[in-house]
Amino acid sequence: MQRSAVTAVWAAAVLLVATGCSSDGGDGQRTGRIPLPAPTTKGASAGATAGAPSTGAEASESAAPAKGSAKVVRTLTEGLKSPWGLAALPDGDLLVSSRDEGTITRVAAAGGKQTVIGSVPGVSPDGEGGLLGIALSPSYASDHLVYAYFTTESDNRIARMRYDDTRPAGEQLGAPDTVLRSIPKGTIHNGGRIAFGPDKMLYAGTGETGETGLAQDMKSLAGKILRMTPDGDPAPGNPVPDSLVYSPGHRNVQGLAWDSRNRLWAAEFGQNTWDELNLIEPGKNYGWPDVEGKAGKAGFVDPVVQWRTSEASPSGIAYARGSIWMAGLRGERLWRVPLDGRESAAAPQAFFQGQYGRLRTVLAVGGDKVWLVTSETDTRGTPQPGDDKILQLEVS
Repeated sequence: MQRSAVTAVWAAAVLLVATGCSSDGGDGQRTGRIPLPAPTTKGASAGATAGAPSTGAEASESAAPAKGSAKVVRTLTEGLKSPWGLAALPDGDLLVSSRDEGTITRVAAAGGKQTVIGSVPGVSPDGEGGLLGIALSPSYASDHLVYAYFTTESDNRIARMRYDDTRPAGEQLGAPDTVLRSIPKGTIHNGGRIAFGPDKMLYAGTGETGETGLAQDMKSLAGKILRMTPDGDPAPGNPVPDSLVYSPGHRNVQGLAWDSRNRLWAAEFGQNTWDELNLIEPGKNYGWPDVEGKAGKAGFVDPVVQWRTSEASPSGIAYARGSIWMAGLRGERLWRVPLDGRESAAAPQAFFQGQYGRLRTVLAVGGDKVWLVTSETDTRGTPQPGDDKILQLEVS
């Protein structure tokens, strides 16, 4: 089922807030280098989605060590063009989307062989738009559905396609079934990260397209985190019934991850001063454009951690070994944020600064194994031989 806009229920439920622009990673290059209803309580599992059970008292959690480690075990594959989204197949192989090519490629976990499985019809690359995040259906073992968030000539949308690996290479994706359309598009700030949560609902981070007021416009899908069923309907238990919006007040969300207590974390780009890692609670307002970074302003939620935009410009995030791992584009480094429940346990720790250039996506696949995707061929980097790459990490 398709939804073209947030239902007018928001207008009755909330008060609309009136309203320079740092883009996706800024201009950094490798040089060698509205209050809303139903907040969750502190004792509950904050990222546990509305309708999902808490997993236990936070007091029983152990804080992650202040210092950890990250090392590159191997380069899985090289020569990718504008890689963006990443998903792990049941056998360990990876699917990676190309923003500008509009294709999805399978990368063998053993040896890194690349096979283009197909193109996504309707993709219209433009600036930061194109084929962005991908995710596998929670029922992938039986339905073989791959979800994709992408930019068309008129909007951003989410569609699903059946993946049939018995067909010839390049023809293995079925016709797209659009589950959500009419997410506003722009040459910047298209968001694009999608992920299925522990509740088997689909979450999407959207951008405000450079029109800052859309983040506080409850009639718009822009500048929000959305929560929907696999068919694209508003998920049961959302803050406002019949609305897709899970949280408003976002500038450009490109990172979504859940911790061991099913709390949802999100990374987003600031403008000129502060990038953010936020703990997302249903119905709460994350402030943009009224607030950037920690402001302590009533009605808005402050980030758990903030960075100067030159040090981060965050895209993908993942949770592993008690920490959030965050890829930095302009910052050209991987950040580790050790967690202590709903807070950071210590100051963030940086790895690989300037070694691999811009970093786009992080994917945890169990234990200490994490995949990291570089982003030097996105028109804002300085590609070196072999770019772009998928790196296998061991983290602690």
